[in-house]
Amino acid sequence: MKLSSIIPAPELHYFTLLLVTGLYTPGRGEITSLDAGNIDDILNNAGVALVNFYADWCRFSQMLHPIFEEASNIVREEYPDATQVVFARVDCDQHSDIAQRYRISKYPTLKLFRNGMMMKREYRGQRSVTAIADFIRQQKVDPIKGIESLEEISTIDRSRRTIIGYFEKRDSDNYHTYEKVANILRDDCVFLAAFGDVSKPERFSGDNIIYKPMGENAPDMVYMGSLTNFDLSYAWTQDKCVPLVREITFENGEELTEEGIPFLILFHQKDDTDSLEKFQQEVARQLISEKGSINFLHADCDKFRHPLLHIQKTPTDCPVIAIDSFRHMYVLPEFSDLAVPGKLRQFVLDLHSGKLHREFHHGPDPTDSTPGQQEENREVASNPPESSFQKLAPSETRYTILRDRDEL
Repeated sequence: MKLSSIIPAPELHYFTLLLVTGLYTPGRGEITSLDAGNIDDILNNAGVALVNFYADWCRFSQMLHPIFEEASNIVREEYPDATQVVFARVDCDQHSDIAQRYRISKYPTLKLFRNGMMMKREYRGQRSVTAIADFIRQQKVDPIKGIESLEEISTIDRSRRTIIGYFEKRDSDNYHTYEKVANILRDDCVFLAAFGDVSKPERFSGDNIIYKPMGENAPDMVYMGSLTNFDLSYAWTQDKCVPLVREITFENGEELTEEGIPFLILFHQKDDTDSLEKFQQEVARQLISEKGSINFLHADCDKFRHPLLHIQKTPTDCPVIAIDSFRHMYVLPEFSDLAVPGKLRQFVLDLHSGKLHREFHHGPDPTDSTPGQQEENREVASNPPESSFQKLAPSETRYTILRDRDEL
């Protein structure tokens, strides 16, 4: 593979010049090498840390090294305090225990940490000095917008989940905990804060935090726990900001696919909020115990026409419910089946038991067939459509993939 296919032209020219003139030598950048003895101490004391998990034999890792180091040099000039931003690396061959701890499945993997906590979203952008440096700059932007007047609350965008903190003063333990939570969940919620006289009408019982759900008529929810307890604050905020049913887009598809568990997807028209609400309610009612073994998602029918065509559907057929196991796709016969008690749950259980796979290949199980129909069903059974969303997984043109998955 040509170097130019991985490194953008400006950076490629720059690093070629450095190599030719002998000005570049590996290790020149201020990159901290992590091992079992120092990783916790370094990450826990770093406001933001970007860690490169690599292998020396991986050609993509080799190409990233000079880019990563130069990005580190640029960022260090802007943030000279060593605890503000840390660029670090882990040699996964030398430290396989660390690689296993963070479930590294491809090289190179760039993971973001805040005060020792690994962020769910890793860096998947362009591998260029400019792009990586810009990414870190974005991470250093304050995620909390100040409120100058309580009248601003009436104009907030109710199509987004919003957390609002009302504090007596900015320099307080309550606000510092709120800041820490907001930095971690900055991609999932809008965070606002009011202080002093502006917040006073909302602080009749002291500092407090409220959640404004999506929807004009949705009632506010008040956080009732300790404002200085990070674990409680984070758990409550995460529950509000990260929905049980997430939207899949082309931007987050790679990330969701890499989680490695099947998708239960509602395909719906963008303005069809009724179907989405019904789906969310039934997932919460029937499948909460399956969280962790399957991803609950919804997708825009128009944007994801190709997966629909894959299961012989079009946007006009929406809403449609399907499972993508990363090997095959299976369709719930009718959206109206959602209203049948236990039907959605059984659909998911049939995936885990292998029943969906068996029946697509061999027809209904004998227990589901009437006498004399088994052979007939075997004749008409066909292979299920292949996975469509597997194509969104990390590409072998960007990563060295360490393992293959074997889903139903």
